[in-house]
Amino acid sequence: MIAVVGSANRDIVVTSETLPGAGETVLGSGHIETAGGKGANQAVAAARLGASVSFVGRVGNDHAGRMLVAAFEADGVDIEYLAWSEEAPTGLAVITVDRTGENTIVVTPGANGLVGVGDVSDAGPMLRSAAVTVLQLEIPVPTVVEAAQIAGGTVILNAAPAQPLPKELLGAVDVLVVNQPEFEALLGSPDPGAAQQVPVPATVVTYGANGAALVADGAVARYSAPHVDAVDTTGAGDAFCGALAAGIDAGLDLAGSVRRAVTAGALATKAMGARMAMPTADELEAALRAQSS
Repeated sequence: MIAVVGSANRDIVVTSETLPGAGETVLGSGHIETAGGKGANQAVAAARLGASVSFVGRVGNDHAGRMLVAAFEADGVDIEYLAWSEEAPTGLAVITVDRTGENTIVVTPGANGLVGVGDVSDAGPMLRSAAVTVLQLEIPVPTVVEAAQIAGGTVILNAAPAQPLPKELLGAVDVLVVNQPEFEALLGSPDPGAAQQVPVPATVVTYGANGAALVADGAVARYSAPHVDAVDTTGAGDAFCGALAAGIDAGLDLAGSVRRAVTAGALATKAMGARMAMPTADELEAALRAQSS
């Protein structure tokens, strides 16, 4: 079983020919509203691959919160530990996507900022029994630290958005996942080998269309991503993390889990929004077979 402790957002995705620069207004070509949030996306990604997933977080007692609950239920994510907040609205992400599928994202935490140590303590028995616990940084860091320290299984930390990582957090993490900009912000180097400076057993650096690198046991292994016609890269990293967790939960080794996660991340770019193209187990298996044929 996989536990995900993290954020749940209402996403507003706007498409435009180009991304706006500072002080620039551009005309959009359309927009959609959908369920999102790094934590929620990762939970859904793992559930679609057949994993049993429980989510710990908060939404506002509003229309957006009810939309997110319905989305969780539709994908079979357990929400026993999802709390309603009266003090803040559901978190919001405003995403702009250009013609190449690249994006910019601004997130306002809302109820995610109220996910506290008490929420994690309430979910303690579940976290201790989970085979994998997945964490991110869109909720307060002290809460993330508490969840990592309580977790009984493999702890995956997607260190996004980039920020300083406390030693007590890193000391409880088994697998650190960062994209290239986050990695460089953390270590000041583009060389994945620099990850050996981080006091965690394994680090995975993702490179979008260029795949990922796994740094573990003093070695760097690279995994290429399949070519796809990307429509929107939003959520690709979340699909990667969900698939990584699902692989470990299913008993695969870390290398095998990363290999599958790279393909899942690529498939997730084939439709607008963070979740629309996140693959099912059958879709992922078909893509993996096509790569090996």
